[in-house]
Amino acid sequence: MSLKEQFGKDVLLTGWGHSRFGKLTDETLESLIVQVATDAITNAGIEAGQIDEIYLGQFNSGMMPLAFPSSLALQVSPDLVNVAATRVENACASGSAAFQQGTKSLLAGTAKTVLVIGAEKMTQAGADVVGAALLGADYDMAGKASTTGFTGLFAEVAKHYGKRYGASAGNLSDVLGTIAAKNHRNGVDNPYAQLRKDLGEEFCRTVSDKNPMVADPLRRTDCSPVSDGAAAVVLSTSPTGGATAPVRLAGFGHANDFFPAERRDPTAFAATCMSWQRALAMAGVGLDDLDFAELHDCFTIAELLMYEAMGLTEPGEGARAVTEGWVFKDGRLPVNVSGGLKAKGHPVGATGVSQHVIAAMQLTGTAGDMQLGRARRAAVQNMGGVGIANYVSVLEAV
Repeated sequence: MSLKEQFGKDVLLTGWGHSRFGKLTDETLESLIVQVATDAITNAGIEAGQIDEIYLGQFNSGMMPLAFPSSLALQVSPDLVNVAATRVENACASGSAAFQQGTKSLLAGTAKTVLVIGAEKMTQAGADVVGAALLGADYDMAGKASTTGFTGLFAEVAKHYGKRYGASAGNLSDVLGTIAAKNHRNGVDNPYAQLRKDLGEEFCRTVSDKNPMVADPLRRTDCSPVSDGAAAVVLSTSPTGGATAPVRLAGFGHANDFFPAERRDPTAFAATCMSWQRALAMAGVGLDDLDFAELHDCFTIAELLMYEAMGLTEPGEGARAVTEGWVFKDGRLPVNVSGGLKAKGHPVGATGVSQHVIAAMQLTGTAGDMQLGRARRAAVQNMGGVGIANYVSVLEAV
């Protein structure tokens, strides 16, 4: 049973916009929001006055002084005055949280056209400010001093994983290096990506002056960068006559896990598994029905664990998806053809919306140099915290 069969109506992505990701010193949060929102509305072929509701995904958590940005999108046009606008926050999954809130407005019948934006401005803040803000998304480390920040948390996950699965996990350091190299290679073809350089496996696998260990076993190339950027998408219940064909949301899932680390299995990512199961069940499809996936690779160990959480491999066997080439561009299920968070960048609140936009571009044949030969159905997975807030969407070409 698909979403349309379950709810009796379509949810369509009818227009989108995407900024470049990176250190955007000439941009403000407002300018980024206005840019992508304007592009999405234009791409959808509608007027601003047709927007019924706006959802803005943004984490912030002290990275910039402005903590009330929900009305910034109204700067696009005077016709947006009095439109309901809400900021949505769920750590690094804020963008997908906003996307699902917009979806639910359409399904509830309270809106026919929704503008969803994800945006973040991070690079103007010092490393200590960014680190402390991100640690606010962890129950045990929030408000505490840390020299390794969230990298340290995922490094602990990697250590648990290596200890639990040992030899069956393969050479974990090399596998993570290969994932990093894959995503950097893919990022070269993404005009929006922050890091557009093919670094090669040898560099990504090796600790060096240019690739230091950040938190053992995670090197710099295992970590997504601090980024500025934004993305936006128009959601509608019917086609709007936009510049490209619409994309259908076939199913979605959301699951949250316990916040204290002691209440979670550090390598199982149980709520991530549940979000996948819910999305695939609603869409009425399985993994073999997907042509590609955009996964939340905030760190390379996260991407590895996503292979297992989504059911691509059994627990402890995620390395197979890499060593046997399944997740490469020409593989069984290409993963992060955009370069992922690793190369594209990770402006926290923008990430989830960006993933949906990139997927929509692939499904409409408008992804340029990133374009896969065959792309009819895709999945997007976005995560907040260490497997805490988990969102999955299944998208289909119309």
